[in-house]
Amino acid sequence: MEITINSLQEINSAAEKILTGCPRDRIFLLYGTMGAGKTTLVNALCQHLGVTEPTSSPTFAIVNEYLSPHGPVYHFDFYRLKDEAEAYDLGYEEYFYANAYCFVEWPERIPNLLPPDARTITIDVLSPESRHIVVK
Repeated sequence: MEITINSLQEINSAAEKILTGCPRDRIFLLYGTMGAGKTTLVNALCQHLGVTEPTSSPTFAIVNEYLSPHGPVYHFDFYRLKDEAEAYDLGYEEYFYANAYCFVEWPERIPNLLPPDARTITIDVLSPESRHIVVK
C-alpha cells in the first residue's frame, strides 16, 4: 500500500487507510528519518483505534501504553537503545507477543528481535508538508 499526503491534515486519512488495509496486523515498524512524522502518524493511528488520552513520543520512557476499545496499545521509541540487550531488559517479548497493537519507532535498533510477520511503514519526506508512506 502506498499513500501520499500533501499536508498534515491528511494524516488521519492515511492512518485510517493503514488500519483498514491491515485489519489483522498488530505490530507496525515505522522507518523514517528524524522529523519524518513517525510519531505524528502513531498519534493518528492511536486516535483511530479509539485512544482518548493524549499521546506523545516515548523517547525517554522507551514505551508508552495507551488504552483503547481494542485493548492496550504500545508505542515504542528505540532511538536511545545502545544495543538489543536493552530491549530484552525492557521485556519486549511480553509486548510484541501479547496480540496488542505495537507501534515501533526506530526498529532498526533491534533488527534481530523483530517479529517476522510485522508490518513495515516507511515514511519518506517529499517536502516540508508532503510525505510518501509505504506499508508492506
